[in-house]
Amino acid sequence: MKLGERLAVEAAGTAWLVFVGCASTALNTSASAPGWNVFEMAAAFGLAQTVAAYACGRASSAHFNPAVTIGYAIAGRFPTRDVAPYIAAQTAGALAGSTLLAVVASGRPGFAFTVSDFGSNGYGEHSPGEYALAAVIAIELAMTFAFVLLHIVMSASQPRRRAAPVALGACLTAAYLIAIPVSNGGLNPARSTGSALFVGDWALDQLWLFWAVPMLGGLVAGAFHRLALCRRARIKRRGGPFGEA
Repeated sequence: MKLGERLAVEAAGTAWLVFVGCASTALNTSASAPGWNVFEMAAAFGLAQTVAAYACGRASSAHFNPAVTIGYAIAGRFPTRDVAPYIAAQTAGALAGSTLLAVVASGRPGFAFTVSDFGSNGYGEHSPGEYALAAVIAIELAMTFAFVLLHIVMSASQPRRRAAPVALGACLTAAYLIAIPVSNGGLNPARSTGSALFVGDWALDQLWLFWAVPMLGGLVAGAFHRLALCRRARIKRRGGPFGEA
């Protein structure tokens, strides 16, 4: 598939992911229990990831996340020349998904673009649990690393690729269940940007973290995978215990 077509698929998949995930909190006026709100948002992102990966996996590898794209590139599984176009397409898709959500959400009387209404990410007083900067950095880094590493691993063989959408959806749900109380669940710079551009003010001031830390998590995941493969190749060449794997 040509690059332009793959970029269109990435943009559409990211728009779907952002719209469904953030809509679960922005459009919800009935659920009153905070724990249920966390579960609903996490499940929405996980299900959206699963559906989009099934629909778009063969066309574009279903990144939908700049951190995933940089992780693939560092791991040597994605051409570096396509990194910037993919990230641009993902960010544009996230903005499109957020725009659609803003149009729908604004139809509710009294709606305001706040952290509880639009799924924006933040730290300190803008964290759902008022978690400090260091805690938000730690959770964003760890959860992004885990998700990106699984993404890369699941793409390594045909049997794994067939199971990848379900595995990635489950992983993203678990990661968001942990991250939402801390940072409102970032892990994806494009997703964070889409919300922040509408909330403005503090959300834009804190957006740097939700680019820098997830991108670092993706980079580390890619480097870890590449080093692990190099080590395994050296062991196989020496006829070590994993030589037959």
